[in-house]
Formats: sequence, C-alpha cells, structure tokens
Amino acid sequence: MMLNSKSIGNKIAEARKKTNLSQAELAQQVSISPQAVGKWERGESMPDIMTLNRLAEILAADLNYFSENFHRGAVDTMAYESVETEGQAYPADRDPKAENQTARSWDMSKGNWENADFSGLKNLGEQFSSSNIKNCKFTNSDLSGLILGKNNIELCDFSRSDLKGSRIQSSNLLKNQFDHCSFVDTDFSRSNIGKCNFSGADFTGARFDTGCFERNEMTNTVLKRTSFKNTEISDVIFEGRIEDCHFEGCGFYKVKFQGATILNTFFKYNRKFKKVEFSDCKVDRLTYAFLKNNEANLTGITLIEE
Repeated sequence: MMLNSKSIGNKIAEARKKTNLSQAELAQQVSISPQAVGKWERGESMPDIMTLNRLAEILAADLNYFSENFHRGAVDTMAYESVETEGQAYPADRDPKAENQTARSWDMSKGNWENADFSGLKNLGEQFSSSNIKNCKFTNSDLSGLILGKNNIELCDFSRSDLKGSRIQSSNLLKNQFDHCSFVDTDFSRSNIGKCNFSGADFTGARFDTGCFERNEMTNTVLKRTSFKNTEISDVIFEGRIEDCHFEGCGFYKVKFQGATILNTFFKYNRKFKKVEFSDCKVDRLTYAFLKNNEANLTGITLIEE
C-alpha cells in the first residue's frame, strides 16, 4: 500500500480516536484549524514531516507508526492511561518535559512516499534507504551524511539543501531539482542519475563511480577535486572552472565542454573521447597533455601560457 495522504489520514484518525481526542482538540494542540485535520483524515492533504513528528508526540505514537511497515497491532498495545499536563494528554509513564521526547527514534526506510513535504528536515542518516520517493519536497534541508541505498527518487525538489558527506548507492535519481545544493565529499556509486538540475551545485570532492550520468543541467556548478570513474556520461555540458578533477574509464556521448577553464585535470582510458566537443576552453599544460594522450579533439582548446 502506498504511503500517501489517504494512508496517513487513516492512521491519524485511528490514533486520535484511541486517545479520545476530537478533531477540534487535536487541531488546537497542533495550532491548526479543525478543517485541516478533517482534510488530513479524508486524505485530501497531508501534514509535513515536522507536523507528523508533533502529531506522533501528541498521539503517543512513534513516528514509525505513519510508515507502511509499522505493525498495526503495536498501536493497540500502547498505554493510553493519561495524565493532564498543560492541557495535553500523555501516557501515564511519560514525562512530557523530558528532553529525549523531542528526539524520538524513527525510520522511514522501505517506504513509498509521494507528494510529501519534508522541507527543513535534519539528521536523516539512513532513515530513507530502500524507498520509493516521488514528487516530494526536501528544500533547505540539512541532509549532510545522508545514506541512500536502493532508492528510487523522482521529481523531487532538494533545492538549497546540504548533502555534503552523503553516500548515494545503487539508486535511481530522475528529474530532480538539486539546484544550489552542496554535494561536498559526497559519494555516488552504482547509481543512475538523469535529467536532474544541478545548477549552482557544489561538487567539491564528490566522487562518481560506476553509474550513468545523463542529460543533467550543470550550469554554474562547482567542479573541484571531483572524480568520475567508470561512469557513462551523455548529453551533458560542462562549463566554468574545472580544477583538480579526474575522468577515468568513462564513456562519453554527446558531451561538450563549453567556455570552461580546465586546470590540473586528469583524463585517462575514457571511451569515445574523440567525439567530445571543446568550445572556447582554456587548459593548462598538464591538462592539455592528458587530453592529447586520451586522443581528444583539441579544436576549441587554448593553452594557458604560464
């Protein structure tokens, strides 16, 4: 079953009734209108991840409760004998003021997420691995250290998010917005990345190994100490400053370096490299030697005089 607005709505309604809260009472605690709660429960809209976390606290449920992998019997065994604290109902054995109540353990991996707003999310770790994620928002999020394995991510918006130090493995990334994201020291391995917008993204120290990279927008991207190894690169235009980068064992198809300044960059054992087009590019002597050795078409390349 898809973990969509209808699925989450049913779970909100189920937990709300078990805590003996009306829609109006729940709405008051979340600081929204009763009509909004009604829309959630009917599946007409869905709360964002921050609100889901707040609902989990109010309804005395782990955030995993909203995941499709949550065992439904678990909600029936929860202790709902409650005490009143500042107008909110809590399980009798729970201290609502305890600091660790805001850091609940949750895992949203192995799920199907669609049309959800996760903007501003932090500290995901491996909590979204092995998931299908479509048309979701992750804008302005701190996703540093994110680990994605066997994910399918399509039509999602990660604009202006921090993904530095992440590991993206055996995943498909298709038609996503990654503009102005940080991918500093991020590893992409055995992944297919296509038709994504990486405009203004920072790939300093990023590594691409054994995958496909095609039809991606690379306007004003930062490529410094970036490596592409055993990667099929197609329908991509590289521009701007490319420094201390590494291209080895890659296949090139309809690739163009346009208006680029390429410095101290390694090219070796790349396939179909004769067909790569260089237009108004400047390179240093070391890079020029690597390009020539890789049988590049040097038309459109100017050697920088030292």
